[in-house]
Amino acid sequence: MNQSKKPLSHPLDPLLRTDRIPHIWCPGCGIGTAFSSCLRAMQESGIDLLNTVMVSGIGCSGRGAGYVKLDSYHTTHGRAIPFATGMKLANPELNVVIFSGDGDLFAIGGNHFIHAARRNVDLTVVCVNNFNYGMTGGQVAATTPHAVKTTTTPVGNPEDPFNLPLLAYAAGATYVARWTILHTRDLTESIEEAILNRGFSFVEVLSPCPINYGRRNKEKALDTLKIYQERSIIKNDAHPTELEIDFAKRVILGKFLQVEKPTCIDNYDNTCRPKELLEEEKAA
Repeated sequence: MNQSKKPLSHPLDPLLRTDRIPHIWCPGCGIGTAFSSCLRAMQESGIDLLNTVMVSGIGCSGRGAGYVKLDSYHTTHGRAIPFATGMKLANPELNVVIFSGDGDLFAIGGNHFIHAARRNVDLTVVCVNNFNYGMTGGQVAATTPHAVKTTTTPVGNPEDPFNLPLLAYAAGATYVARWTILHTRDLTESIEEAILNRGFSFVEVLSPCPINYGRRNKEKALDTLKIYQERSIIKNDAHPTELEIDFAKRVILGKFLQVEKPTCIDNYDNTCRPKELLEEEKAA
């Protein structure tokens, strides 16, 4: 008796627009791994996925919002956070996850990041950091390590990059962590914690870009993973001033901060609503 073959399925299929798969990310790129960790974290967190939105900006990582089978917004360049802020303020019950890249979030979108963290808007920001503008040809970015070659710094980047966890910490984030795509289990658990954290949460994900970053620095995808393995160290609760990216030394990974403080909506409720109404609600 011939038995019909069961169609192949994947545990993340319920969260994916499978008609858009295979994705467009390059072989050896780490964005797919970071995206899978993000989706798994969303599943395992127990949040209501029907009341969840994924937002992204422009860039390779920004394609994530187009592959997820949830309410999603693929916004304009650098504007993922203000779009997400508007959604959260309009409907505070939404779970809002931003999945985007270092160029989108910290170059053209840097000012939005700072002020959303300062206001402690209840958002989860997952930043895939591949150290360059991978989608547009591999130009130097605000996160490109010192002396690294890019299309616009062919003899090496003369500038120092942003320390993203320090920037998030200094601006007022209530959850700050960094992992690589090699540390997939830690990354997934960290994103889950960030989603469940009340306030502005930030997770940096170090990821290879073998086509534009790697080939100019004679670094294949497996070379990058070896670097992540040999030149990183997990140091939870490290002070953010210690977290500069310098692979000649050890790059520190871990969860660096988790604190509680009033969110943006808490502050608006407590200062903008009539005192009599607040007293009535407390009494009830």
